[in-house]
Amino acid sequence: MSTKEKELEEVLVEESLNNHNEIVLFNDEVNTFDHVINTLIYACEHTPEQAEQCSIIVHYKGKCTVKTGPLNELEPRCNMLLDAGLSAEIQ
Repeated sequence: MSTKEKELEEVLVEESLNNHNEIVLFNDEVNTFDHVINTLIYACEHTPEQAEQCSIIVHYKGKCTVKTGPLNELEPRCNMLLDAGLSAEIQ
């Protein structure tokens, strides 16, 4: 294995590990579907269809992963969800 291939492999492994973080949205009895959908569109850049599907999953399953990626990108998005009164955390 050449040095170049080994470096590329290390970068790919590091990117894979960095992207393993996820924002999990939890169900509550307070927020409406419309509020959750609009917040997901704004905070997580979901399409309306994605946001609606996530809100339905959260409603019936109790939680749903709504965004994955590097921690530094997820923290501000999770804070937007929390500021909007939703229950979410980064795992």
